[in-house]
Amino acid sequence: MTDSHEGDKLVDNRVGMTARRVGFGDNPAVIVVDLQTGLTQPEYSLGADLTDVINETNRVTNAANDTDVPVFYTRHVPYPDQRRVGIWQKIDDLDILDPSQKSGQLDDRLDIHESSTVIDKRQASAFHETTLDSTLTAMGVDTVIITGCSTSGCIRGTTLDSCSHGYRTIVPELCVGDRSEEQHSANLQDIHVRIGDVVSTEKVLNYLESQSDPVVADQS
Repeated sequence: MTDSHEGDKLVDNRVGMTARRVGFGDNPAVIVVDLQTGLTQPEYSLGADLTDVINETNRVTNAANDTDVPVFYTRHVPYPDQRRVGIWQKIDDLDILDPSQKSGQLDDRLDIHESSTVIDKRQASAFHETTLDSTLTAMGVDTVIITGCSTSGCIRGTTLDSCSHGYRTIVPELCVGDRSEEQHSANLQDIHVRIGDVVSTEKVLNYLESQSDPVVADQS
């Protein structure tokens, strides 16, 4: 899918679906979901060529770092002894995401700044049983920009929980990817009409460049 004009091509005409925007707030953070080598390189069983997603994500994270906007990277870490619960019982080869292996480490093409935070998770959503929500709340964040993979799994799960926690949820279209183009397109459309805003990378960059002060909690 090519970068759409602020999600206009993703609008669904079903009853109750809308192109109404949640928009950007005042205090953003960037969440980079599961860009681990075993998911970003096609030689792995769970992988796809996500080179373009990594390049676009680097544009966003570099802009965030330039304006002291916090950046979080998540890694999907398998359960101990490869035990799986819930949805993950359906997926084979999750053990390749063990961070003790190269395939489980964050892709070395990512521009990870020393100020960034890495959060490990064991379910689709970056919010499920992690410190992410409490950390964002302490920082006074109201807008979450989500990049990474996979669109139909961990991106969708993270956007849904982001919305449920009350954050303005933004997905730069070219910054997310999936092994299935069909599922990628379908889930981007659903995110845009139900959960948050699917926008261009340029719109996100312009927004981040407008942030001149670090995100801090209100001390009053």
